Amino acid sequence: MRDTPRALRETLLREQGVLLVTRPAAAAPRPSPGQPGAASDFVSDLPDIFIAVRANGEVFAFNGHVDLGTGIRTALAQIVAEELEVEPERVTMVLGHTEATPNQGPTIASASIQISALPLRRAAAQAGAWLRARAGEGRTPDLLALLAGQHVELTLADEVVTKPVDQYRVVGRSIPRVDIPAKATAELTFVHDVRVPGMLHGRVVRPPYAGRDSGEFVGHSLVSVDEASVAGVAGLVRVVVEGDFIGVVAQREEQAIEAARRLKAQWKPVPPLPDLNDPEPALRAAAAQRRELLQVGDVDAAIAEGAHRLSRSYVWPYQLHGSIGPSCAVADWREDRLTVWSGTQNPHVLRIDLARLTGMDEGEIEIVRMEAAGCYGRNCADDVCADAVLLSRAVGQPVRVQLTREQEHMWEPKGAAQLMDVRGGATADGRLTGYDFVSRYPSNDAPMLALLLTGRVSAAPRMLEMGDRTAVPAYGYPALHIACDDTPAIARASWLRGVSALPNTFAHESFIDELAQLCDADPLAFRLRHLADTRATELLVALAQAAQWQEGQRGSRGVPDGDGLLHGRGIAYARYIHSKFPGFGAAWSAWIVDVQVDAHTGDVRVTRLHVGQDTGMMVNPDGVRHQIHGNVVQTLSRALREQVRFDERGVASREWGSYPIATFVNVPPIEVLLMPRQTESPLGAGESASLPGAPAIANALFDATGVRFRQAPFTPEAVRKALESSLAGNAPTCGLGPTRGTHDRRDAVPVG
Repeated sequence: MRDTPRALRETLLREQGVLLVTRPAAAAPRPSPGQPGAASDFVSDLPDIFIAVRANGEVFAFNGHVDLGTGIRTALAQIVAEELEVEPERVTMVLGHTEATPNQGPTIASASIQISALPLRRAAAQAGAWLRARAGEGRTPDLLALLAGQHVELTLADEVVTKPVDQYRVVGRSIPRVDIPAKATAELTFVHDVRVPGMLHGRVVRPPYAGRDSGEFVGHSLVSVDEASVAGVAGLVRVVVEGDFIGVVAQREEQAIEAARRLKAQWKPVPPLPDLNDPEPALRAAAAQRRELLQVGDVDAAIAEGAHRLSRSYVWPYQLHGSIGPSCAVADWREDRLTVWSGTQNPHVLRIDLARLTGMDEGEIEIVRMEAAGCYGRNCADDVCADAVLLSRAVGQPVRVQLTREQEHMWEPKGAAQLMDVRGGATADGRLTGYDFVSRYPSNDAPMLALLLTGRVSAAPRMLEMGDRTAVPAYGYPALHIACDDTPAIARASWLRGVSALPNTFAHESFIDELAQLCDADPLAFRLRHLADTRATELLVALAQAAQWQEGQRGSRGVPDGDGLLHGRGIAYARYIHSKFPGFGAAWSAWIVDVQVDAHTGDVRVTRLHVGQDTGMMVNPDGVRHQIHGNVVQTLSRALREQVRFDERGVASREWGSYPIATFVNVPPIEVLLMPRQTESPLGAGESASLPGAPAIANALFDATGVRFRQAPFTPEAVRKALESSLAGNAPTCGLGPTRGTHDRRDAVPVG
């Protein structure tokens, strides 16, 4: 493992028999104000390589984003193969290594194909054009003859002619993922399996304020460490203490585990955490800064004109990223060089943070990006890298650090809770009048834990502007007011799949469903009436036909069917709009969900699910389909089961028993509809299908029970409590009681 990606780049830059497409190195773009990221003026001493074609037929392609299990390694190889006119298996993708790939920022927002692949495609087209020009028109390039003895280096051009879509033969074709064979045969792919000569093993001991990263006590709570408590542990090399950071290093892994278990530390009391098990009161009580996003017309007057007026609040809980494998890293500290093997999704940002932690120059730090257990956002991958670096520096040898399940659960930066307040209305004949929407979202920047625990950075309250994703509804309200209440972090939080767009969509799509009900309108027809986006309406109509949606058909609405269960169907739609407001769009997506509910137990079972997506051009349709399946499974789990539990010190969900997730038996049949848009630009496919899930389920629950659910997750306990409250004639906190005519079933009329 001593050979690192920098060696490959240095070799390619000096060897003969190679064609390179490069770009002069430059500092990474600075993050926009209020957005995540870290600024740095560092410029590499080597140019960025995008494409390398060797005379022996090898093709290397370099991209700064990483594959988080979503299959972009395969899709990016297809893009390169298309422009070079070679088979995809000839292309080796090099992803994320800081000393081998361009700095293209974090792998977030489903932007790899939509954005970061563009220079790669141009570079491949430029290399292909050079080869074809040298070979002569109509001849297959003989690479050995063309490149033998030559070192050709082209500077990436801003304007390059790429292949027309109608000539594609690789892009748009479903091919198997290239990463699966190595995983199936247990080859070295995961960071957990990295071993280097002289490697020791480390474990960390975290403070008692689990999952909290702001407040004067952070980094200043340790009173003492009793090293005598581990004096008898065989193989112990060292106990490392700095601020509130504690780690142990041993010869063997089981010895490090034993030392961490036995080490005694004394801590100061910490101030109590607000009750986050019901996050709404804590979110309302938190200081906030109002950020006005959009104002169209007089919203108050428009809402007042409506015959139907609603004022609703929707609540989303803190949730785990829930990586199945706890995070791991290996660090090798040398006087003039630091190498870290990491599962991070932010290699270049991690390098900045490690430079801040150690005082080293960024050029002395190399992040070798390995695959990890997946994250769907940020887990503890960056934190454990810093742990390994501090321990390796202390002992002067490579150190591997593996977190425990408890540490991963308690300290990973959670998906933030969110509160959405909505007012709106419609006329008696079903025209929308006005919409007032305010989202309250606590900051989710989550600085690297070691920086906080060692006191390198302040634990003062911080505030990002991340609560505005998909904050504007899709429907044609003539008057609009959209705002975001930016709130400091309460618990440690970072982006989780869909970020704030998923809860915002939960509010938008639940609210439009309530208006449809008040207007006595079919939920699909009501949406189509108020959608101006042609691609959105075409997607909804196609999905409705696939799911055999019957206009006007209603579910049980609280009256059990012949099997003693309540049955219902729900629909929701969204286009994922992300990045700094007003942002830009990824794929369009929609769900139609069938549920059955046991009124006695509150158990909810999704019996069938149709999901449709318009991703524009699909590089690998099977890859898109697989990502949609992943989104569906995770979103079902988040909507029906997942909520982090807290006590007064911090996170209390320490293992899977206290944080249950969906298992295979909970997954319904999933029918995926992909819109044929191969002549359109490719769009971010990864996160979009997660957005409509929670409101589609909530709307199906209303159709089944006659009760509205406005706070996730919809656990059996929450459903049972709501139904009992409804039957008792009380207005349940999570919804409305049964409404007029809820059990009527109109004549079924197919949509479309």
